[in-house]
Amino acid sequence: MNSSSEEDKAEVDKPEDFFSLYLEYTSHTECPVFFHRWCAITCLAAWIGRDIYFPFGHFKIHANMYTMLVGLAGTKKSTAIKIGVNLMEAAGYTDFAADKTRQEKFLIDMAGGDEADSKESADDILETNLFGGVDASLRPPAECFVASDEINNFIGVGNLEFMSILGDFWDRDKPFKYKLKNSNSVVIPYPTVNILGGNTFVGLNRLFPSEAIEQGFFSRLLFIHAEPTGVKHTIPADPDPAIRDKLIEALVAIKTNVQGKITITPDGYTLLDRIYKTWEGMNDIRFDAYENRRLQHLIKLCMLTAAVRVSREISIDDVIYANTILTFTESLMPKALGEFGKARNSDTTHKIMQLLDAAAEPISFQTLWKQIHIDLERRDQLAEILGSLDAAGKIQTVQGIGGSGGGYLPIKARVSGGVEGAVDWNLLTTAERDLL
Repeated sequence: MNSSSEEDKAEVDKPEDFFSLYLEYTSHTECPVFFHRWCAITCLAAWIGRDIYFPFGHFKIHANMYTMLVGLAGTKKSTAIKIGVNLMEAAGYTDFAADKTRQEKFLIDMAGGDEADSKESADDILETNLFGGVDASLRPPAECFVASDEINNFIGVGNLEFMSILGDFWDRDKPFKYKLKNSNSVVIPYPTVNILGGNTFVGLNRLFPSEAIEQGFFSRLLFIHAEPTGVKHTIPADPDPAIRDKLIEALVAIKTNVQGKITITPDGYTLLDRIYKTWEGMNDIRFDAYENRRLQHLIKLCMLTAAVRVSREISIDDVIYANTILTFTESLMPKALGEFGKARNSDTTHKIMQLLDAAAEPISFQTLWKQIHIDLERRDQLAEILGSLDAAGKIQTVQGIGGSGGGYLPIKARVSGGVEGAVDWNLLTTAERDLL
């Protein structure tokens, strides 16, 4: 009798699932569910920081994430990010990056500098790190959460050097030394960065020059695409304080109980191995570099999924959940990039695809020209773009009834079911499954 009562009490005291709680907490907003899901994932990754690791040959994988929400203006990217930030602050998290910074300022801040713009501060950091203080390898890890709804303000448009450094931080397992322009140096002990940024399609094209596709930072980003929900709340409802308290309780339980080495069950490993060896890729050349890192992305998600259960062991269910979320994300990533990095007039091409994607019936050539004529010099350029999209299998020509009307419609890409037995679409919400 006593044993049964103790089991019942343990079940009552067990913290509820952080991810499901978070989606419930944010269910009465105008934001897409998929944005909220990835805010929850990335905020949890920042909360965990460098607390856990997964052995990976000669290296270790940590659970940090680089996530960018991409959508039209008005898709509520900022709202989704700010809700996550507010929850983290309520839970006591403080390692946020500045909303806007410079590359060197960011690095000095991570190294532990105060008034980092001054040469004296840089000297102090240099002496502490290299001469008079504790060896950088013995200092606590430097953790930072970049939560910016305007990520271009943080990184800087076309700043490939900063992107390269951030790419290095995604999986760095040793201190980072950087030489400042004034000839001093700073050493950052085990930098651990999480990124949750927001961007529009136009902003994405401004942020990344075309050559960024082949850079490491680009392949470490997960581009999260969603369309506006159409939901309108004149006065948004207050957040439920009871659910917020449960979320904070869950975060505290994870921080307290999930530390150190993460392992994987034999059946979990078998499925992970099969996914890695049989995954067919994304069929988009822009993600070639990403495909080489997909396994690391998947393992990071598996680690977080296990952590949500307050466990240090990845189960087969964790692998299925993580692979389902990642597979669904990948199906939308080409749409998140639009026509970025593909050809001249890519901005206009993307605008045309947006118009067609939103259309309930075929759009005529004349209607399209009225919408985009300010972006092109001649009508034959529109005909060329439409011909290219048709040849690429992106759009179809639809004839009107009785020889009248007609126009163009997009060809909807089908979402792959992925590796057999490794994806369960029922794990997604109804709103997410409607996009399949």
